[in-house]
Amino acid sequence: MTDQQQTPPTPLVGTELELARLRAGLTAGLTVEQSARLQGADEAALTADATAFAAELSAANPAPQGPRSGGDRGGDVQGTAGTVSAGVAEYRRKHGLDEDGNRPPVPQRVNTSRTANPYAERGYTTEHR
Repeated sequence: MTDQQQTPPTPLVGTELELARLRAGLTAGLTVEQSARLQGADEAALTADATAFAAELSAANPAPQGPRSGGDRGGDVQGTAGTVSAGVAEYRRKHGLDEDGNRPPVPQRVNTSRTANPYAERGYTTEHR
């Protein structure tokens, strides 16, 4: 055996310890604040603590299982495949939009049966007697 295998790792202090905590925590998927809580005097101990802490956090907060409230799709995309393009098509259909997102032109109404002034008052005369 060589001398390098028998000597224990040197304990880290000061900024080296802070940097080692941060590296071990970020590698394990922890935030900077969570990494500051890691315990250990060398890199191996910090890495082991970070891995254990990350495992505890994921066990305490499991990913939600089952359907979400309202289902996987919005309420207005009921019978479609649930894709974004299907939702866009349903929105356009629901709101009367064409493929470019514009409303179709409304034909101008022409009333040819009326010949009198539409603003004239009926039943009153301006003649003085």
